[in-house]
Amino acid sequence: MLGLDALELARIQFGFTVSFHIIFPAITIGLAAYMACLEGLWVWKKDPVYLQLCHFWSKIFAVNFGMGVVSGLVMAYEFGTNWSYFSAKAGTVTGPLLTYEVLTAFFLEAGFLGVCLFGWDKVGKGLHLFSTIMVAIGTMISATWILVSNSWMQTPVGYKIVDGRVIPVDWLKIVFNPSVPYRFAHMVLAAFLATALFVGATAAWHLLRGNRTPAIKRMLSMAMWMILITAPIQIEVGDQHGLNTLEHQPAKLAAIEGHWANDEGQVPLILFGLPDMGAEKTRYQVAIPHAGSLILTHSWNGSIPALKDFPAEDRPNSTIVFWTFRVMVGLGSAMLLLGIVAAFARWRGRLYDLKAFLTFALVMGPTGLIAILAGWFTTEIGRQPWVVYGVLRTKDAVSNHSVPILTASLLTFVVLYVCVFGTGVIYMMKLAAQVPETVPDHGHELRDDERPARPISAAPKLGDL
Repeated sequence: MLGLDALELARIQFGFTVSFHIIFPAITIGLAAYMACLEGLWVWKKDPVYLQLCHFWSKIFAVNFGMGVVSGLVMAYEFGTNWSYFSAKAGTVTGPLLTYEVLTAFFLEAGFLGVCLFGWDKVGKGLHLFSTIMVAIGTMISATWILVSNSWMQTPVGYKIVDGRVIPVDWLKIVFNPSVPYRFAHMVLAAFLATALFVGATAAWHLLRGNRTPAIKRMLSMAMWMILITAPIQIEVGDQHGLNTLEHQPAKLAAIEGHWANDEGQVPLILFGLPDMGAEKTRYQVAIPHAGSLILTHSWNGSIPALKDFPAEDRPNSTIVFWTFRVMVGLGSAMLLLGIVAAFARWRGRLYDLKAFLTFALVMGPTGLIAILAGWFTTEIGRQPWVVYGVLRTKDAVSNHSVPILTASLLTFVVLYVCVFGTGVIYMMKLAAQVPETVPDHGHELRDDERPARPISAAPKLGDL
């Protein structure tokens, strides 16, 4: 297929499936927290608008959650089919971590999700709020274990090599590996931002169409507050994450910066350019002298390891990560600008009727997910040529499959994913396009005779159907 070998096809297939998958958990994390916040405010303030919004977004959450679960299962199988040598050599670490996610997070979410979505008239409002909070906590726990596993692959510690296999010797070091705090904070904040942008764009779309209900206005207001608060925090966390990458994965950072040599005694900040892996230089660069030194080393003439300091076979593809990183940073800056513009519009009393601002918010809707994908590409492509950094090379982790088999499976995945998940996304957009409806007040506490004595007694009688 297009002259690609089996390793490249296996990488493209996993990259394709994980790119589809990652957008769903990101929205799940953000919407679960948003729903818990909405229901908590409803219980506290007795304002029916919060209940209305909670019902509205719970439908979208349910569809998104289902697609996230299904798309995630595919990747678990790929570890065994396409990356069997990775599973054989490093599965002693990553296998238990993924098992912990199932045992702690997935069971927690599955146990309370039904109550959260369908238990409004079956349990009291206190228990229902507790269930919603548990679902939100479950999404956080799930993100924790996934990011622990990925972070360990980026900064592996707490292991030893025995007969070519990675053997865990210190689980505390593995779980609390050097990059996990930064990756966890960066990913969760990204999920909150992506969700806030989605919510804000939905509200802006309705307001531009003349749907000016209190629920729509509240939706926009909450989303803009979240963006204004979260965007600058994300920028700071991202900066700290970059410094951690400099310490533990200097080749990745050099590739991100398009930095080939320290000949000039300082590191410029290259704003734009075209890294050329063959010529070992960044062409057509527009750079700010010394700015890279100031940002990365906090000194005027500080230097960082350059790409030429590493063997050619150990260098990530700078041509790709140089641009994916800048897409992420550029969109992050636009998010901060949106938050500031929203604050100004709010101050002027025109948050809900300033057409230029609402159009800006609408256009920014998908940028959170695009930034997540760009950041994910930067992280994973920047780790190459290692699947476990400095321990196991990607070429030594792939299964012995032929090019025709991988080509057929890749094309099958592309068709199925576009059809199945494309349909799901379209359905989510249709749900978001509906105006939030007024819902019954579920605020009463159930009497003893209203509570089901057994789980099956909550079902309607046959005669009532």
